[in-house]
Amino acid sequence: MTHSELKDIQNSKDDRGIDIQSVGVRDVEVPLIIQRKNDKEQVVSAKAKMSVSLPKEYRGTHMSRFIEILCEWGQKNLLGVDIEGCLQEMKTRLEAKKAKVKFEFKYFIEKQAPLSKLSSQMGYKCSFEGVLDEQDYKFILGVSVPVTTLCPCSKEISDYGAHNQRTIVKARISYDPHTIIWLEDLIKLIEKCGSSPIYPLLKREDEKFVTEQAYNNPKFVEDILRDVISEIRKLPEVTWFEVDCEAHESIHNHSAWAHHEETIN
Repeated sequence: MTHSELKDIQNSKDDRGIDIQSVGVRDVEVPLIIQRKNDKEQVVSAKAKMSVSLPKEYRGTHMSRFIEILCEWGQKNLLGVDIEGCLQEMKTRLEAKKAKVKFEFKYFIEKQAPLSKLSSQMGYKCSFEGVLDEQDYKFILGVSVPVTTLCPCSKEISDYGAHNQRTIVKARISYDPHTIIWLEDLIKLIEKCGSSPIYPLLKREDEKFVTEQAYNNPKFVEDILRDVISEIRKLPEVTWFEVDCEAHESIHNHSAWAHHEETIN
């Protein structure tokens, strides 16, 4: 039986009258080439989630076409906002009115210890998301950044010492796709809002430095959230953002948490 003789079940008619908002594939592992700031590109291992809208007339979509498109776009040097072309190809080849894609990956940045200046690689969870419908394209850049926080209350009431936490700050921002916000810059913006940054490699003199830095800069989870919000508001390109801040408590069996979402006109 030739290819032209094989029956296309996905394109068969459906009579239930239900439009499906999103149908596709997820947790697809794919290598991506990410453009770095002022440096060569970085190849990352990403997990992709791709979907399109499906009109009520069709029984199913062609899942293999998602993988074909991924294979093609995995060879491109991405700035994140570039995934508009990927979405347009998804709409065209799958005959859809709306397409969505999300890439999640670990991105590595070289960091120097504060005093010893020893360099090591720090990994950050990042994401590129895009949505394209009949009229608009929206791109969302996401990062998850760990910082150290030291409790102001603990410092105030204790005769000596204060408890601290590893706090995870997650930010997602949408901005004008004709501009660029680099992963490196967004991560640095968030790190400076903590009591102290976190490093993959510290010698004794570095450990003393960051411990005292955190002690001299105590912050509640609310302080971190407000500081990050204030910094993001300074970015003229940003049109929408969401910040989630979770402090993994060291003296409680729960986390402290704060969240904010904002559209900038």
